[in-house]
Amino acid sequence: MAKIQSVEPNVAELANGWLKSYGLPYKLEQESLNSEIDKALNDYHSKSGGKGGNRPDAKLLLQNKQLSYFPILIEYKGYKGKLEKLNSDGQVDNLTTKNEPNLKNIKDYAVNGAVHYANAILHHTSYTDIIAIGVTGYKDSSGDLQHEIGVYFVSKDNLGAGQKVGEYTDFSFLSGEHFDDFIEQVKSLSLSDEELDKLKSQREKEIDVSLRNLNHDIYQNEKGLGENDRVYLVASSIIATLGVPNKVAPLEKSDLKSSTEEGNRDGDIVIRKIEAFLKNKNIPQDKKDLIIRTLSNTLLTENINKVMDGESQLKRVFTKIIDDLGIYYKIGLTTDFTGKLFNEMYGWLGFSQDKLNDVVLTPSYIATMLTKLARVNKNSYVWDFATGSAGLLVAAMNEMLNDAKNTITSPDELALKEAKIKAEQLLGLEMLSSVYMLAILNMILMGDGSSNILNEDSLTFDGKYGFGETDKHFPADAFILNPPYSADGNGMNFVEKALNMMHKGYASIIIQNSAGSGRATTINQRILKNHTLIASIKMPIDIFIGKSSVQTYIYVFRVNDSHQKDEMVKFIDFSNDGYTRTNRKKASNNLKDTDRAKERYQEVVDLVRFGSSKLSILTKDEYHESTIDPNNGADWNQSIPIDTKPTLDNFKRTVSNYLAWEVSQLLKQKGDASGK
Repeated sequence: MAKIQSVEPNVAELANGWLKSYGLPYKLEQESLNSEIDKALNDYHSKSGGKGGNRPDAKLLLQNKQLSYFPILIEYKGYKGKLEKLNSDGQVDNLTTKNEPNLKNIKDYAVNGAVHYANAILHHTSYTDIIAIGVTGYKDSSGDLQHEIGVYFVSKDNLGAGQKVGEYTDFSFLSGEHFDDFIEQVKSLSLSDEELDKLKSQREKEIDVSLRNLNHDIYQNEKGLGENDRVYLVASSIIATLGVPNKVAPLEKSDLKSSTEEGNRDGDIVIRKIEAFLKNKNIPQDKKDLIIRTLSNTLLTENINKVMDGESQLKRVFTKIIDDLGIYYKIGLTTDFTGKLFNEMYGWLGFSQDKLNDVVLTPSYIATMLTKLARVNKNSYVWDFATGSAGLLVAAMNEMLNDAKNTITSPDELALKEAKIKAEQLLGLEMLSSVYMLAILNMILMGDGSSNILNEDSLTFDGKYGFGETDKHFPADAFILNPPYSADGNGMNFVEKALNMMHKGYASIIIQNSAGSGRATTINQRILKNHTLIASIKMPIDIFIGKSSVQTYIYVFRVNDSHQKDEMVKFIDFSNDGYTRTNRKKASNNLKDTDRAKERYQEVVDLVRFGSSKLSILTKDEYHESTIDPNNGADWNQSIPIDTKPTLDNFKRTVSNYLAWEVSQLLKQKGDASGK
């Protein structure tokens, strides 16, 4: 059978003819559009998987009436059925099951290739809204050219996944007469919360893959870098490339010249960029000094700035970091980004198990659950006494900002509230300096709630703001915590300290189970004299798989209300949370929702708040209410009671089974007798 001939030249002639007829300033494959876009296409991985060589068949840069620029990238194909390849969720299918680029789809389908190019622009330029267009065609039985067009909007708002704009038969929507209306249509596109959650989940899985690859590359190929150096290099690179609009330009790879001139080495350039960024972010001077001092210890060392083959190690590592990770913080992904980074980086280190337990961070879905159990909203004042990479505070900040967006209709009022949340309503304490740096970076990346992240010992903390009104106590009414389990009472000493500094509100903590069954008896007795335990939740034993295998519980408290002996505590066995976990290093996804996990987590939050009326997925065997002895302190992990008293149905069933057995025996005996 003869191979079908591609009609791509005919498709290109048709489509380029439209562009020409509308007087549009389009550029063809080999032509330059502008240096920023050209460089982005060259830096991004190609359709074949290597570096560079991304050349859209046509490209434009158009302005709408608001004078905003929109890059437009067009890819042509010449076969029937090669317009677009979508996944089961209706999204452009540019990822494999391992969350790596699906090079075959990107290469073979017009829309998929155009969306790939658009992500290069999103990753490596300041443009956040891009139009990706795919066109394919074929000759019908009469020899006439038939064509199809796919038009997608690729944006920071849809996390680079792309959304279909509409149906088009030509390019007239790009003409001067119709372009403004087209952009209005584009701007009206929106994703449902469910669609956005799916995309976020997908992007988070990609982050895991990118972080693993990056860390493996640095670990294997970059000698002389200790664990802290690797963490600080990532922190430095990201801060230096964030920039401040109209004030501080993001650091570009080309800005690092690998010079040996004193004061102009690559490390000096990165430090100056970080100083400029911190100055424009109004970060307290003592915190700025600490950040610069800490990062300088890595960035200004002789080895990392030594030039070999025309390039410093710092420039080489900086390039790897920006190429692998840039897209994720440029699209504003609200995830515990550095928490993932921290877990991945430290996953390579030879910590002892005890030390490892003290640096294990809370998975983001657990962090979100803790914030909901502590009833966090836009008016909450949230603190964390062992903040790690600030994952819990990131989750709290997201919860607060979402509540503000959903309840405040005035844009001016909303902007003021968002600024107040970030600057005044979050406080975190972290004693380990390397982890503290991650917490600051995380809060900067997530919208700069880093003002009151303090490098202090929680047990000697005086409860006052670290920035702003430093003589004023932080009015905490929500406490969330995953403490170091090696601390006194598995970390219950942190809980006692924080709760006793609060006047009202709620607290939720995730902690080793022994804290509630004898390891912290005296501390727990003291806590219950002033505060109420309202729920005890047994968590799956494998939530920290690969990091720690301890059984954990979540305890929820009502603050400043002493526990009464008749107080009913909600005991929930959440061993089955709907997730299946693995610990395979090469697995594309070690966490899979196999049984309505998100719905289960919400149900637990509702059960703690409203009681048994919210039982739906969970059963009566997984939820019960009972009392504890406030003077005991070791009875917080009660099991669901098993009813062993037989019912009438049990009796009837037993009698029925016995009679059936008797009859079968009689029949058997009769059969045996007749056979003799």
